[in-house]
Amino acid sequence: MTGVWALLGAVLVVALVGVLLKRRDGRVRTTAGARPELPGPVRDLLVPGTPVTLLQVSTSFCAACRRAGALLGDLADRTEGLRHVELDVTDLPEVAKALGVLRAPTTLALDASGAELLRVGGVPEPDALTAALRPHLPGPNG
Repeated sequence: MTGVWALLGAVLVVALVGVLLKRRDGRVRTTAGARPELPGPVRDLLVPGTPVTLLQVSTSFCAACRRAGALLGDLADRTEGLRHVELDVTDLPEVAKALGVLRAPTTLALDASGAELLRVGGVPEPDALTAALRPHLPGPNG
C-alpha cells in the first residue's frame, strides 16, 4: 500500500511542476536596464540605429524555436524599428551561459546599445510582447 501512495505522490508532484511550467511559458518578463557584457556573437548581430532587436536564442533540435521564429519574424516585418535575429547556441553553450539563457527558445529584446529590455522563455504571446515593446519603439505609441 505504501508503494501506491508513493506513486500517487510522485504523479501529483509531476503534474504540479507541469502546470507551473506551462503557466510561465511565453510570459514577458521586463528586465529594463539589465546590461550584461554581450558575447561577441551577439554584439555582431546588433545593427547601429535599430531601436529594438529581438534576439531569439535557439538550438538546432528545438521544435518550438521554429514557431517562435515565425512569430517574431512576422512581428518584426510589421513593426517599424523592430528587427528579429536568431542565434543558434547548439555549439555555443558559453554564449547561452553568458546571457543567462536556460531554455530554448528564449527571446531577448535589446535596445540599440545592447541593454536588455525584456525576455521571454518559450514561444512569446504576441499581444503581450507587442504591448511590452511599444514604449521602446518609435512612432505615436512608442
